[in-house]
Amino acid sequence: MVAVTEALTGGCQCGAVRYRLAHAPKAPAICHCRMCQKAGGGPFMAFGGVPMEDFAWMRGAPATFKSSDLATRYFCALCGTPLAYKQDASKRISATLGSLDDPAAAPPREQLGVEARLPWAAALATLPDVRTLDWMAKRGIETAGSRQAPDRD
Repeated sequence: MVAVTEALTGGCQCGAVRYRLAHAPKAPAICHCRMCQKAGGGPFMAFGGVPMEDFAWMRGAPATFKSSDLATRYFCALCGTPLAYKQDASKRISATLGSLDDPAAAPPREQLGVEARLPWAAALATLPDVRTLDWMAKRGIETAGSRQAPDRD
């Protein structure tokens, strides 16, 4: 695997909020903790952190939620996309990997909060693969107009 050293960009689903990382995160991770499950609405969240000086909001201002005594979460107030997480005492901020324009550029290297990992999460890679267009065709859906902002401005 080749490390990405150039800047990475990302943003929310509707395009109202955009951000830039000066470089790829050094230790991206998946977090299974219950707080991340609730914040992301899924079985886990994936984050990658950089020093604050290597992070910039490029368009719009995210909404915030102080999810604990230790941390603040950043998200788009218009579409709800989770965008970042920052421990209040830290000089680093972690972007959600799924909100990157190129999520494959920052593959997770560890799993955190494993005490809350859902019992079925380990079996995800063994489930049948179904492509989106095949899933749609099976349900008689011919098209699905997207209102999602494009990756990269």
